[in-house]
Amino acid sequence: MSSWYPDDILLLPLSGIQHFAYCPRQWALIHLERQWEDNLGTVEGKLLHERVHSALPTETRGDVIIVRSLPLVSYELRLYGVADVVEFQLASDVDTGITLPRRKGRWLPIPVEYKRGRVKPDDRDEVQLCAQCICLEEMFGIQIPQGMLFYGRTRRRVPIRMDQRLRKRVRELAAEMHQLYEQGVTPEAPTHTNCDLCSMLDVCLPSVARGRL
Repeated sequence: MSSWYPDDILLLPLSGIQHFAYCPRQWALIHLERQWEDNLGTVEGKLLHERVHSALPTETRGDVIIVRSLPLVSYELRLYGVADVVEFQLASDVDTGITLPRRKGRWLPIPVEYKRGRVKPDDRDEVQLCAQCICLEEMFGIQIPQGMLFYGRTRRRVPIRMDQRLRKRVRELAAEMHQLYEQGVTPEAPTHTNCDLCSMLDVCLPSVARGRL
């Protein structure tokens, strides 16, 4: 990791970038006002993550080393978190990947983020996965070309390419999160978000908040 950053640098939870991408007000209610409400979707999501994290912390399957609950940090993004799964895959290119203790060859870390539902129409899952990739790149000093999203409803993986457009989006969202955190102000309710799917609906009261505009 980089060592020139001050010890007191403010780090925000990486998982919040998904909330922020969906709705900055939702993010602020959770991370500024410390409010939370569950619905069926959030409960199912918690159960899925608990099953993932309760398995063996490390195991090997062929040429893949599976590491669960790996701590992550990026001082560039000023975010920290824990990856559901990071698969260290044996790299075919000797210039790619990292060395591992008691392992031959070089290994490329690929994050696998678990989601309970199915592919979404927006990019909230992709930005969370990309933020994890940026953390791993900063931690290990490498480039990661893609990550994986696993959806519990469809039981399949979706590869996500870490292109420059997605990386730029993540950096912009992270900067906006920190700006809003420093301001300490909860934004008004947006008009473009599907509020009926949000577990925070009864806390947010979007129709009342929009009436203040």
